[in-house]
Amino acid sequence: MKKQKSPYPQSFSKRLTWRIILTMLVVMGLFSVPVFFGGYSSVDVGLRLVANRYLSAKNEMVSGLLSDVRVAAVNTLPQIEENLDNPEKLSAIVERMVRLNPRIHSCGISFVAGYYPQRGRWYCPYAYRTRSDSIVTLTVGDAQHDYLSDEWFTEAVAAVEGYWGKPFFDINDADTPMVPWLMPVRDRHGTTVAVLGVDMSLDWLSEKVEGNMFKQDTIPDEEWDPEHQNYLFIVDGEGRYIVHPDRQRVIRQNFHTVVESTPDTVDNHLCRLMLAGDDGHYDGNDEGQELIIDGEEVFVSYVSISDINWSLAWVVPQIYIDFLGNLVGGIFIFFIVMGLLVTLLVTRRFIKRATQPIRQLAASVNEVAKGHFDTQMPDIKHKDEIRLLRDSFEGMQHSLAAYIDELKSTTASKAAIENELRIAHNIQMSMLPKTFPPFPNRHDIDVYGTLTPAREVGGDLFDFFIRDDQLFFCVGDVSGKGVPASLVMAVARSLFRNVSAHEPLPHHIVMALNGALSENNDTNMFVTLFAGVLHLATGHLTYCNAGHDAPLVIGRQVDWLPCDANLPVGVMPGWQFSLQETTLPPHSTLFVFTDGLNEAEDVTHAQFGDERILRLARLLQANDVHAPQAIIRQMTQAVCDFVGDAEQSDDLTMLAIQYVGSEFRDHSS
Repeated sequence: MKKQKSPYPQSFSKRLTWRIILTMLVVMGLFSVPVFFGGYSSVDVGLRLVANRYLSAKNEMVSGLLSDVRVAAVNTLPQIEENLDNPEKLSAIVERMVRLNPRIHSCGISFVAGYYPQRGRWYCPYAYRTRSDSIVTLTVGDAQHDYLSDEWFTEAVAAVEGYWGKPFFDINDADTPMVPWLMPVRDRHGTTVAVLGVDMSLDWLSEKVEGNMFKQDTIPDEEWDPEHQNYLFIVDGEGRYIVHPDRQRVIRQNFHTVVESTPDTVDNHLCRLMLAGDDGHYDGNDEGQELIIDGEEVFVSYVSISDINWSLAWVVPQIYIDFLGNLVGGIFIFFIVMGLLVTLLVTRRFIKRATQPIRQLAASVNEVAKGHFDTQMPDIKHKDEIRLLRDSFEGMQHSLAAYIDELKSTTASKAAIENELRIAHNIQMSMLPKTFPPFPNRHDIDVYGTLTPAREVGGDLFDFFIRDDQLFFCVGDVSGKGVPASLVMAVARSLFRNVSAHEPLPHHIVMALNGALSENNDTNMFVTLFAGVLHLATGHLTYCNAGHDAPLVIGRQVDWLPCDANLPVGVMPGWQFSLQETTLPPHSTLFVFTDGLNEAEDVTHAQFGDERILRLARLLQANDVHAPQAIIRQMTQAVCDFVGDAEQSDDLTMLAIQYVGSEFRDHSS
């Protein structure tokens, strides 16, 4: 019997195979560029991960070296204070300290003027390590080397505890840069009688820190440039080089001065980030520019060093990143091509066997795929998987038609709701102060505030304005979230503005808000509120707390502001809210926040808590950070680090008010 000829010039399996081949080729062609750059980007991501680990290790190393010097000084201090009546032993103590601690280059005890009358006005037993590693002990201090009038000595005498001083060059070897750890030495009466100075050589520190992550065997010979390798450098809080491959830059040059001398501004931004104590990576791409350092395009990763105002940076030439990125991108493309070839061979054989029974469905399904959902499916007599497939396609026709109609309606409704929420968010944010500094012509007050809603709209509020030389302000938190809370927030903010425009006492303002919000409060929503009036001429603060978290006062000390236990606003009509008062000392800051800060939760539902707020505030106070914007920025960073990947659970509002003092007022305004 003669084999019947197929009515089709080419079989369905062959056509499908060629279509798959062409489709995969087109897709590969379209995606080859993003895949290549994806491989390139993976190098950038990997470099950032490597940089994090590399700098973390170097950071721990530097912190450990500094800690060893500091601990050695702290452990030696009791011996010095016990032997203040026996000055002959002091030279032995400093000599032993230098000899037993290879990290210490020199050590000296500088006494106040005339502490030992028989030894004259100056007395400073001093020991240092020579280049041959021998220890020299001597007494320094005379009219030509009057350490008593040096800034480092007067600052150290007035210090409460030890600290890292400014770097300097060794008096015995002008080419040796050092950094000192300075500690006040006190007698049995608690009086500071001397300063213990323990010096660490920055040349020695450089030898411990320096190193190349990219070795010559990592990069081909034709790409390796020994003149431009990756390197590390450290700068202090004022921009001075502490560690740098070019030893002539250490202490003698300033990173800030170097970047200011270049015409571009990308390196200036990097310098500001590093001197501000930030951690991160920078190559200038965010500004659409190249980061050029010392005439070469580079990538820089930087991290602040613990316990000292230094910043550590790793500089990698862009030429090496480009080479590795191109190499990885090329490898990705190679494996994609190989995978495509294997897939084509397997697909051809599979399709030839598997697609024979579905020829009758091809035309109908093709019409359905074009959107013709009323196409008649062919009649298949065999009750097998192909018949089930045919019935499924028929059911899909009806379901798709209904689904598309429903989807069009749902999409339109969702877009309208999202647009309305976006408009509501913009309206709500426009009601809050957003210009900072708000009073640029005044120098007796500084205010900064932020509000971060947990949803598109929220229930937190803050507001402030100056009337009759008094700062009226409030911070509130409406119960609940979302649109209902935002409406109550808008009403509360408007009431505060209207009432405080003519009422000078904060408890009267709160009682007026309570009366208005309690009336017809069918939803039983309430507002915790802290309202205050600060007299800018005297620093006198009158305030009323309505069920809100107590603020912090950051001045010479950090304490919670005493607050009476009042009900929130809107709970009970006619409630008599109490008035409290205090006086803010000059240069103190009042930090007011909502429970979105102390009740912020991480992924384990642990809360940020008042203790963390208090500890961070005390740390900021110890570092003399009183500026409102800096305080809120540090608090925001701390709570973000604590929360991590957890979703924001509540609106977060912070308001910081720094009372500088009446002597700084701009009378010209």
